[in-house]
Amino acid sequence: MPAPLMHIDSSPSLPREADVVVIGGGVAGVFTAYYLARRGVSVTLLEKGRVAAEQSSRNWGWCRQQNRDARELPMATKSLDLWEKVAQETCEDTGFRRCGLLYLSQDENELAGWTKWRDFARTAGVTTHMLGAEEATERGKATGRKWKGGVFSPTDGTADTSKAVPVAARGIMAAGGTVHQNCAARGLELSAGRVSAVVTEAGTIRTKTVVMAGGAWASSFCNQLGIRFPQASVRASILAVAPGASELPDALHTARVSLTRRGNGGYTLAISGRACVDPTPQQFRFGREFVPMFARRWRSLVPGGAKGWCAGHETLAKWALDDVTPMERNRILDPKPDMGQIRLTHQRACELLPELKRFAISDAWAGYIDSTPDGVPAIGEVEGIPGFILAAGFSGHGFGIGPGAGHLIADIITGCDPIVDPGPYRPERLKMAAWGKVAEF
Repeated sequence: MPAPLMHIDSSPSLPREADVVVIGGGVAGVFTAYYLARRGVSVTLLEKGRVAAEQSSRNWGWCRQQNRDARELPMATKSLDLWEKVAQETCEDTGFRRCGLLYLSQDENELAGWTKWRDFARTAGVTTHMLGAEEATERGKATGRKWKGGVFSPTDGTADTSKAVPVAARGIMAAGGTVHQNCAARGLELSAGRVSAVVTEAGTIRTKTVVMAGGAWASSFCNQLGIRFPQASVRASILAVAPGASELPDALHTARVSLTRRGNGGYTLAISGRACVDPTPQQFRFGREFVPMFARRWRSLVPGGAKGWCAGHETLAKWALDDVTPMERNRILDPKPDMGQIRLTHQRACELLPELKRFAISDAWAGYIDSTPDGVPAIGEVEGIPGFILAAGFSGHGFGIGPGAGHLIADIITGCDPIVDPGPYRPERLKMAAWGKVAEF
C-alpha cells in the first residue's frame, strides 16, 4: 500500500515551451523547479504519477548532518537552513522541526565510529554531542534500559514526508512555474547534438535544458539516450503506528530498530539498512560495480523476488516516443512490503519501547531506494549531451538533502555561485558519458 500523502492539484495545461523542464516529482526534482521558479525562470515539472508518491513519501523523514559522508555534509548543512525557509516562503507547514536526533548503542566499536565522525564534524562546524552511559540512559529512559553511550545531534531534525514535498510543489506554481502530474516524459529530442525538446505523453515541450530527477527510473531513461548510468535499487519496508504514544523520543536510532514521530503524532518504525534485493536486468548489467557496496551490507540484505523485474523501473529495453512507455504502465512504484520484516520491526520496537505495545500497525509500505556505486548522488550535466542534467542516485539520503540539491542544480542552470562545491557530485566520476546515437529532429 502507498504511504500517506497529501494530494495537490496540477497546472491546467501543458506549455509548448519552457526554459527548463524537470522530469520527476520527487524531492530533488521538486526543489530544483522550486528554486528555478523563484528566480523567475520559466520551468515545468513533469511527474508520471503523483508528486512525492514514490520514495519521497516512503522514507523516515530525517533531515540530518549526523554520520553523513564527507562529500554530502556541506549539502546537508545547507539543506537544514533551506528546510526552515520553505515554510516562510510558502506560508505552509512542511512539518520540519529541529527536534534533534538521538542515537543509542551498546557497541563499543559503533561508539568509537561516532566519536571519530564527531571529531571530523567539528572541522566542518557541525555540532554533535557524544553521550556517556549516564546521559545516554537518561535520554533513552523510555526504553527502560541502560546504554553504554550514544550521540545527540541537536541541530538535526525531521520533516513530514506526507506533505513536505507537495507543499514545495505548490510553491512552484505560486512562483509562476507549472506542475503536471500523470504526465510521463517519454524521451528527448536533440538538435545539433544538444537538448531541444521533451516528448511527453501529452505533447512536446520545446526547451534547451532538461533535468532528469526520476529517482529509481533515471538509469532506464538515460539508457534511451545511450547514457550508461550505474544505478541499482533495493526494496525497503517500513510501518507506522497510530497516534497516542507518549514520552517517546522524536527521532531515535538503535542498531535493532529506529523510530520517527510522524506529523499526525504516530510513529514510523524501521530497521536501518534492512532491505530486499529484487533482481532486475539493470542489476545484472551493473552488478560488478555494486559488489563492494552489497558486500559491506550483506548482513542487512536478503534476496527478493520478481517484483523489481515486473515493475519495469530497471529495464534495459528501448521504447518508442510515440507509444506507451513503462512509466505509463506503472505510474507509481508501490511494491509490496516484506511482511516478515514488518512483523520483526514491530516486535523489535515493542521490545525497545514498551509504550508501543499498546498500538497496532496502522500502515505498512515499501519503496525502492536507488543508489550509485559510491552511495553519493550524481548531479550535473552529462558529458556528450549539452543541456541534459542528471540529479539521481541519492542512495537513501535524498529527502534530507533535497532542498540543497535542488538549489545547487538551480545554481548550475542559472550560472549563480553554487551553494556547495558541485565537484563531488559530478556524474563523470562514475565514468558516465553519452556513447550511443540519439535521433535528432
